[in-house]
Amino acid sequence: MFLCEHTQALSLMPRLSKSRTNPTSSLFQYQPSNDHQHKPRHMLLNRCWTHRISAAPIGIRVRCYSSNNHGITLDQPIQSYISRSSDPYINLSIEHYLLQKSHPESSILFLYVNRPSVIIGRNQNPWMEVNLGLLNAASTPANSPSRIENEPPGLGDVDLVRRRSGGGTVFHDGGNVNWTVISPAATFTRDKHAEMVTRALRSCGVSRSRVNERHDIVLDQGTSNFSGTRGSNENTHSTPWQSDTIRPLKVSGSAYKLTRARALHHGTALLNSPNLHTIPSYLRSPAKKFIKGRSVDSVSSPVGNILLGNEEFIENVQRKFGELCRGTGEAVGLGEECLEIEEVKKGHAELTVCFTSFDAGRCDTDVTTEFGLDISTNATIHLLRSAIEARAEGRRD
Repeated sequence: MFLCEHTQALSLMPRLSKSRTNPTSSLFQYQPSNDHQHKPRHMLLNRCWTHRISAAPIGIRVRCYSSNNHGITLDQPIQSYISRSSDPYINLSIEHYLLQKSHPESSILFLYVNRPSVIIGRNQNPWMEVNLGLLNAASTPANSPSRIENEPPGLGDVDLVRRRSGGGTVFHDGGNVNWTVISPAATFTRDKHAEMVTRALRSCGVSRSRVNERHDIVLDQGTSNFSGTRGSNENTHSTPWQSDTIRPLKVSGSAYKLTRARALHHGTALLNSPNLHTIPSYLRSPAKKFIKGRSVDSVSSPVGNILLGNEEFIENVQRKFGELCRGTGEAVGLGEECLEIEEVKKGHAELTVCFTSFDAGRCDTDVTTEFGLDISTNATIHLLRSAIEARAEGRRD
């Protein structure tokens, strides 16, 4: 039996530097191209296929495989993967495959960075959570009546994807790292892996980080005479900067997918997103006040950047995962070659068909509950028509 549990003082890897020489650089830095095709230009691992590389961050050794060998070892007790792809459909499909097919007693860490995309929870209504007319504004013809003129500059088209876990709607881009831990259901708790990520943040010097009562990771904004640093092994549910009057900033939420034998916990760590000021534009539906339904609403919280580089976050989460599981394997790079796996290919097809067709009957993962629309005003009809037309026109292009 492979047991993954907390340990207090294991030193499995060399101590890592806490310096932040370039917080904006990223191992998986996404830079939008001019043609809005979301082709990542500068990925350190993009061309690594058949050999180990020494240019990976300290504490992370990455094994890469040729396209006829995806590198996933489902029967290993401890598995660690880092995606080379910025495609949210591919990454969520790999994640689901690892949950469904891995050994029931194994523990898995999967890290990935997506291109700009809006990811909604399994039980959410996209018409209530997302400004659908804004998603494809960059490709909507100038003479279209549904064109939205306040498109944030330079962002381009934004994907809309429904994940298979619960939770609220989140915005992904190259300035945040998505972390996933898959573990045996028998040893799972809803705080366990958020605490692991919080310890990783504190080891980077982010002392204000803690896990709140909703199992999210926040940065406290209060004042304190405390002048030291918070150790990674101290209480991860409190800091000297907690305040009754100043709300903390949410920097990583939590969502879950539970099966009989397995538990998946994932979150999106806001590290250095350049789109923080535009995210509310995408996650605020103009039609919400006209819709009544039984879907799960997102809980609004003030958010902020941790101001940490992707590499430093990745290497410290990897190290804390190794301490938690009493050992860690070599991180394996995954990418589009995983679409050769039949289950990943099928999952990818299910995700991509959901919102390209707006046909819930064609999509196993689209579980939008029934909802009613108040059409007593012309404004409501205009909002709905604009959202659908903008989405349809963007996909035809």
